[in-house]
Amino acid sequence: MSRLERASQSLVASFGNGVTKDQEAVRAAILSPWSNGQTEGQITKLKLVKRQMYGRGKIDLLQARLIGAA
Repeated sequence: MSRLERASQSLVASFGNGVTKDQEAVRAAILSPWSNGQTEGQITKLKLVKRQMYGRGKIDLLQARLIGAA
């Protein structure tokens, strides 16, 4: 019995089933030298600033905050 089969029958069944369904994608993610970490980081930073600014100003204040943060 493989590790994925055992995972599919344990407390992490949802995770094991997801990995089993997307084995090619998981393999590509592990082996690929490319990463979208920089993009995800910028999106996270933008969302944080947006949440902090919610209700405080319009787009010009948000732009000033982002330009100042860079």
